[in-house]
Amino acid sequence: MNQIARNLEEVRRRIEVAARRAGRDPAAVRLVAVSKTVELDRIRQAVAAGQSIFGENYLQEAKAKVAALGPEVSWHFVGHLQTRKARGAVELFDLIHSVDRLKLARALEEAAALQGKIQEVLVQVDLAGEETKSGAAPEEVGDLLKEISTLPHLKVTGLMTMPPWFTDPEAVRPYFQALRALRDRLRQLKVIESPLAELSMGMSGDYEVAVEEGATLIRVGTAIFGSRS
Repeated sequence: MNQIARNLEEVRRRIEVAARRAGRDPAAVRLVAVSKTVELDRIRQAVAAGQSIFGENYLQEAKAKVAALGPEVSWHFVGHLQTRKARGAVELFDLIHSVDRLKLARALEEAAALQGKIQEVLVQVDLAGEETKSGAAPEEVGDLLKEISTLPHLKVTGLMTMPPWFTDPEAVRPYFQALRALRDRLRQLKVIESPLAELSMGMSGDYEVAVEEGATLIRVGTAIFGSRS
């Protein structure tokens, strides 16, 4: 067994333990292996070890990887997306995690319509009000969801957040709790028909806490592929 396969095995074990600790079914949590800057051979090792979802941040880099691996795996876009790159994103990705503004949603709608595709998206929420982070403010999310729900080629399946970085995973827990509470409130208000089933939250340093707090998609790179240069 190579190192990447061992790392995946350990991440999956920790996901299962965290889910069971929270009384959740581990199968309800999907692992997105964030493969930005990771060379193709190492991604293939992860595929051979059973990994089926990969997350990318940059379109040009992802394009070559998607072409090489084809439909064998599912590709998610997990970085900040510029409006002018909407068409390329719709061409490449099954799920876009980072829709944070109506202008981007409309560009994705136009691209999806041209391609005859229903594009699944998540709305990114900025829970900390950080200037360096993308995301809609929590109080804006309801209106953004309503607007996106009128776009026939987009399907909103949930919410995503990138909380501030802390060395202590417990310090991140309130942000994960806040995203889940926001989703539950939007559900209760029936803001849109979608149940907003997906919560994309948690990375290499805090994914176990995210699983305990209801994450359905966790975005893990370093814990699988090692530190990036």
